[in-house]
Amino acid sequence: MAAPETPLRTRTARAEDGDALGALDRATWSPLHAVVPAPQPPYAPFFDDRHRPEDHLVAEYADGTGKTNVIVGYVRLGRPTPLACNAHVRQIQGLAVAAEARGRGVARALLRAAMAETVRRGGRRITLRVLGHNAPARALYASEGFAVEGVLPGEFFLDGRYVDDVFMGRLLTE
Repeated sequence: MAAPETPLRTRTARAEDGDALGALDRATWSPLHAVVPAPQPPYAPFFDDRHRPEDHLVAEYADGTGKTNVIVGYVRLGRPTPLACNAHVRQIQGLAVAAEARGRGVARALLRAAMAETVRRGGRRITLRVLGHNAPARALYASEGFAVEGVLPGEFFLDGRYVDDVFMGRLLTE
């Protein structure tokens, strides 16, 4: 892992990032944010027809040599529906940060990059869904201007209890 003073960079994912992103996704799986079971081998490829490299932004630190960058997080942006009348909306459909990079602003940088990318692609609004018991994520989203727009009470039964599905969103342009 790079030193904390190494600048963080965000960029669009590339096809060759798939293995690193798959490993990161598996390492960060948690019932705090996942509604699917923990991944088991054989692992599916990270990128597929529905989740292409260009739908992901990655966060990376230089490894200290200046030659290699270490991916420490990603955010997946998608369209909530295929409808033309909804094309101005993007949805965050996944966000993960490596354990060793948490507390360094990586998730916030990815969130801000996702909002900027949404605007760059002509979007006006961004949404996401977060589990009700994921207080750290909900606080981050709220601090970046996301508001709770709906709650599906007890939508998921996870780890022996019912958990709310919280819908959050924000307008990006006036």
